[in-house]
This record gives sequence, C-alpha cells and structure tokens, in this order.
Amino acid sequence: MNLDAVKFDERGLVPVVIQDADSGEVLTLAWANREALERTLQTGQTHLYSRSRQALWKKGETSGHVQDLVEMRLDCDGDAVLYRVRPHGPACHTGARSCFHNPVTPEATPPLGWVLEQVWRTIQDRLETMPEGSYVAKMHAAGLDRILKKIGEEAGEVIIAAKNPDAAELAWEASDLLFHLLLTLAERGLGPADLARVLSERHQPGSEG
Repeated sequence: MNLDAVKFDERGLVPVVIQDADSGEVLTLAWANREALERTLQTGQTHLYSRSRQALWKKGETSGHVQDLVEMRLDCDGDAVLYRVRPHGPACHTGARSCFHNPVTPEATPPLGWVLEQVWRTIQDRLETMPEGSYVAKMHAAGLDRILKKIGEEAGEVIIAAKNPDAAELAWEASDLLFHLLLTLAERGLGPADLARVLSERHQPGSEG
C-alpha cells in the first residue's frame, strides 16, 4: 500500500475503520497518523493515534487484546483507511466485542458470515476447554467417524425437509448440517476462512459459476 496516496486532514490524521477479517463485523472507528499506519504495516498489529492524549498507541498494549493485521485498504477518495484484523479479545474499552453495540433501530438478524464465525469460535472454545455436558466435547470424544455419520444423518434430513412445504423446517435442518460441518472442519484443523478462500478463488471475475 502506498501511504503517499492517503489524504490526511489538517491535523495529519485519517479515520480508520477496523473490521474483523473473518466475520466482517465492524469493530471500531479510530484515527491514525502516518506513523501509526507505518507501524501497523511494519509490525502486523493495529497501531492508532489518540486525539485526546495526542500520542501514538498500540491496540492491546496494556489489555493484551491485540489485533493482527490481515489487510490494509484505502477508500476510493484516499481519505479513509480500513484495517481488516483478527482480534485477540474485545475491541471496545467497555469489554464488548465491538464498539457498535448500541442499537438505534430494531436489531436485524446478523449476517450469516458473522453468525458462523461466532459458532465457529464457540466450537473452538469447547474443544479447548472440554466442559462437562458440552455437545461438542461429547462428539469430539466419540471420534471423527461419529461426527461424519452425523453429517450423513443431517444431510438426509435436509433432503427430506426440502421435499416438504415447511420452509422453517428446512432452515432448521440446514442449520444442523452447517453446525456439524463446522465441527468436522475444526476436527481437521480447518475453519470458515479456508472455505472463504476457496470460494473466493472460484468466483473471481471471469471464472465460471
């Protein structure tokens, strides 16, 4: 990225939108000067500029909630920057995952990608902690073959539901199938990001499909 293309304001700052690279969730809006952008690119972790303290700062320097940079983008006018990151903990000083947690309009159903990412993270947590009574822990203990058998069962139920008039039933069964697919990916060391990469490569401009 050529930082010479960034249009800083009269204070030498540019607004930075910080987004979860996996779920697409917007985490916060902050500010950066040129040095903060340079530090972010050099270290691979979020650096910003505090207008109140008038100082450069690294996200998570005291809390440990650092953000690993996946990609930095510049908008069409060059006067706003996007950090796509993988966060290690909440982005908001309140402890919320995102600073945008106060709805003004009635809350809409979140995007599928965001929900899948939350389910994926819950699966990972259960596999790491193996809490008593956890369905994920139980299936993991039963082994991969049991999970794969469950995928076959759920796929069959999706087929049956798709032949019936009840759309809600189909959505329910398809959700069960997606859950067990995510669990299978976790067992094999893969995740939603791997699917996103493959699907993105398949659907580049000019590709079939």
